[in-house]
Amino acid sequence: MKKFILSLFATLLVSTALWAQNQQPAQVDTKVKFAKESIDFGKTELNKPVSVDFEFTNISKEPVLIEAARASCGCTTPKWTTEPILPGKKGKVTANYNASSLGQQSKTIWVKFRGVDQDKELHLTGTVGNPSSK
Repeated sequence: MKKFILSLFATLLVSTALWAQNQQPAQVDTKVKFAKESIDFGKTELNKPVSVDFEFTNISKEPVLIEAARASCGCTTPKWTTEPILPGKKGKVTANYNASSLGQQSKTIWVKFRGVDQDKELHLTGTVGNPSSK
């Protein structure tokens, strides 16, 4: 009887541990790997739009899907791969920046993947100058 109770207790303990492990939210870095998380677009002219691609690879064993992406301001518009990205395949988030203010620029894009609680943060930097100051 003692062996049965100990066996039952051990099974319950292992089952609880496995259940708790499955309840942990997935981390974005266990699902995708970005080639670059920060891109400097360099120098551009005032009112000259800039577009950069943040490419990533699905490193998990299941398809991943971007649910949404948002930018730190209205001057940056993110677009992204809308279909599920299969394991080993690539996807991208494109940041379109409207260079409408002078000086050093720093923008953030947050990407929300399905099944992941924390957004992935991407950074876009560069300098905007007057057309005559090449």
